[in-house]
Amino acid sequence: MTTGIMTTDPAQAGDTKTVPYWASLSASEARMRVGPDLDFPSNWVYRRRDLPVKVVQVHNNWRKIEDSTGTQGWMHVRLLSDTATAIVTQPIAEMHVAPDTQTKLLYRVEAGVVGRVKDCDKGWCSFDVHGQRGYIRTNALWGAVQ
Repeated sequence: MTTGIMTTDPAQAGDTKTVPYWASLSASEARMRVGPDLDFPSNWVYRRRDLPVKVVQVHNNWRKIEDSTGTQGWMHVRLLSDTATAIVTQPIAEMHVAPDTQTKLLYRVEAGVVGRVKDCDKGWCSFDVHGQRGYIRTNALWGAVQ
């Protein structure tokens, strides 16, 4: 007889997704390791919840991830979420009230700002940075918009 634990978080299900896929950090501190085990040393500590990452490999409860700078390493699945997020990669990106440059400009967003994304279509995504919402061009973002 086998017993199993079902999870509702697809980032933790592992075998239900095809790599590569997008995830984000679910913890405010997450250690990236050089290998898929706690015995491997940390090569990076992230202190940014919702930071987008690309999962490029799966090994049991470990995911090999890549961040927006191209840095790769292993992270335990419990530190990851399926929340769709992105990071601004352009020096300054404009966030508009609607997905059109002719609409009202709400904010100018600097590189490095992380937000949650949804409803990406025709080169625009709805972008939410701690409740400040608007639309931003997908070419200004790295994350779950590609």
